[in-house]
Amino acid sequence: MEYSPPPFFNRGPAPVVRLLLCVILSSSLLISDAKYQYLDNLRKVVAAIIYPLQRLASTPFAVLDRIGEFFVTQSAQRDENTRLRSLSLQNAAMLQKFNALQAENAHLRELLSIRQRYTESAIAAEILYTGRDPFTRKVIINKGEQHGVKAGQPVIDQIGIVGQVTRVYPWLAEVTLITDQGQAVPVLNVRNGLRAVLGGTGTDGQLELKFIPLNADFQNNDQLVTSGIDGVYPPGLPVAAVSAVERNAAYLFARITCKPLAGVANHGQLLVLSLENTAPPRPVEEEKPAPGRKRKGGK
Repeated sequence: MEYSPPPFFNRGPAPVVRLLLCVILSSSLLISDAKYQYLDNLRKVVAAIIYPLQRLASTPFAVLDRIGEFFVTQSAQRDENTRLRSLSLQNAAMLQKFNALQAENAHLRELLSIRQRYTESAIAAEILYTGRDPFTRKVIINKGEQHGVKAGQPVIDQIGIVGQVTRVYPWLAEVTLITDQGQAVPVLNVRNGLRAVLGGTGTDGQLELKFIPLNADFQNNDQLVTSGIDGVYPPGLPVAAVSAVERNAAYLFARITCKPLAGVANHGQLLVLSLENTAPPRPVEEEKPAPGRKRKGGK
């Protein structure tokens, strides 16, 4: 009976073969996720599994914050209460004016027989984390699919537009800010009614109007609000103010930079608008015959 000693080293595939297999597997996963979105369910399952760990990791900081609040002095609390009472009185006066204007607008709508184009409600949310990618402008909020949040919903603060929900998990949601390079918001110039598209630059506190002709009437401090023609953002919400206008005859378009009005990089509480668009559907375009082909019955 022949017997051979075991080899000292078990040799598997060559390193180049292993690298090639990993590259093929990674490319397949990237293509399937980008084109067919096969990994969305897996991503939701992973988010649901690690959610308790995220909450557990943030527990020590929450405990420290509670301890810090407990040791706040009584005089500081008295001053804060005084300030909040004064602010509450100011807000009450503004709310009364707003209610009067809202009633007047409703009466005018009835007189002019203008139907309301949308109905909306808001979901209060709190920012938990910021995006890990330094080249994007994204935040994670503590409301998700279980709270009624859906992808595509606009997100605002007490001033105006902050961003848009781009990805939803069971208990969390990802919000892409309007300063992200991939975001675009249809806007309207309040001063003259000109429509334009406002895009992010990837820099906090800076936006840019896209493809504006040199002779377009845009000036510094012009206020830009949502136009509502995209069916995503409700019309009339403040977005930005023009901060600089550069016109150079050597280029086809003017370079117009803007500053967001909302606290895109500030605050920790946001509102997610649940918008239902009641506008009539777009008309169906008729298919044009291909060039060089005659219609049936034609000569």
